[in-house]
Amino acid sequence: MAGQKMLKFTTVDRDMPEKRVPNLRKQDFNEIYAEYARDKAAEQASRCSQCGVPYCQSHCPLHNNIPDWLRLTAEGRLQEAYEISQATNTFPEICGRICPQDRLCEGNCVIEQSGHGTVTIGSVEKYITDTAFEEGWVKPISPSVERAESVGIIGAGPGGLAAADRLRREGVQVTVYDRYDRGGGLLTYGIPGFKLEKDTVMQRMQQLEDGGVQFVLNCNVGEDLSFDAIRGKHDAVLIATGVYKSRDLPDADADGIVRAIDYLTASNRKSFGDDVEEFDSGELNAVGKRVVVIGGGDTAMDCVRTAIRQGAESVKCLYRRDRANMPGSQREVANAEEEGVEFVWLSAPARFEGDAVTGVTVQKMRLGQPDATGRQAPEVIQGADYLEGADLVIKALGFEPEDLPALWGVEGLEVTRWGTIKAEFTTGQTSLEGVFAAGDIVRGASLVVWAIKDGRDCADAILDYLSSANAVAAE
Repeated sequence: MAGQKMLKFTTVDRDMPEKRVPNLRKQDFNEIYAEYARDKAAEQASRCSQCGVPYCQSHCPLHNNIPDWLRLTAEGRLQEAYEISQATNTFPEICGRICPQDRLCEGNCVIEQSGHGTVTIGSVEKYITDTAFEEGWVKPISPSVERAESVGIIGAGPGGLAAADRLRREGVQVTVYDRYDRGGGLLTYGIPGFKLEKDTVMQRMQQLEDGGVQFVLNCNVGEDLSFDAIRGKHDAVLIATGVYKSRDLPDADADGIVRAIDYLTASNRKSFGDDVEEFDSGELNAVGKRVVVIGGGDTAMDCVRTAIRQGAESVKCLYRRDRANMPGSQREVANAEEEGVEFVWLSAPARFEGDAVTGVTVQKMRLGQPDATGRQAPEVIQGADYLEGADLVIKALGFEPEDLPALWGVEGLEVTRWGTIKAEFTTGQTSLEGVFAAGDIVRGASLVVWAIKDGRDCADAILDYLSSANAVAAE
């Protein structure tokens, strides 16, 4: 019977959820994709080939049981599909929205390789969990036994929250410390609403709070509360701060040249209805401006699409390599182009004009020999510079770790030569007893799904550590 529900990729075409037309969607910050209807979700899930070696699963950092919950969706067994989905993923409704499926699960779908078009895995994943919330299948966190041990987590981003969820379900007392006034980290303040509406994040925050996770917000570790004080309050500590130090450009400090994180945070705060002086003054607002975004990753895509929605006069994205070599999602590039963004490939800023920026002198590039990473290195084409007018320049060049040992005044916390925290690969244990680290602060700037994976794995290691400590104490 199950077989009759599946293997329909030869007769059923790939069909994404309906996407709002550009002229409408660029007028607001709502998500651009509609929700599947039940029958459509089942139809698209039925295209899965149920292959013997599921590359979709092996290329998912969380190794989600994708073929299983696709089959259950095709059979109309949605609550079971949700249970399978959430067994390996703390936040499937978030991953379904923002994971670069074209590079992970869907990009490695077997039927895609055979020319039939990939299964729409991300959209089905989103549908399953949204339905679970609507139907009340998402149960409150309710540990069967409360434990006396407590864990302090520094950072309320995806890695810290995934660890908090896992630890709390085991009855551990969990306190999360974060510098912002809302939890969620980049899910809340870094990713725009048109990719991830904030109600989706806040419902998970509410679930964690209702489940007994304590949040200490507006807390800058090293200023408002020392790291040693946090360490003294808890049996173990997890550092999950992410990486927030923006990569910079030389001589890029004129008025009107801003960091992507500042720009996106201001926009997201406005979406919450906050008073944002830098936005209201025009400093972090693109309305009526010629906007140039520098960078080719997903953060750059978020910036260009935000500027369009704010009413920019024009939006151009400079990237030093070509389209095929950009790190950002190709799906996001296509969405941005539909909304009116112009991509200027093989281009990089040479210098900026004006004390208050009026333009960018652009160097044209070509791709030369491969560099140490194997990618073709961009080379400047001499004499091909030109001036691009700009009233707002947004630097979206990626992020690096802050110097946490210096920032927090911590001795003995070892870091790598890149500034990330040195931690054991399998456990996240750092050089300090009882102190663990997970997510971008260990692996460098990466994907939300990797942060969730790291947070879950580190929580399991912390549980083992607490159990071992209890065993020693009992001897």
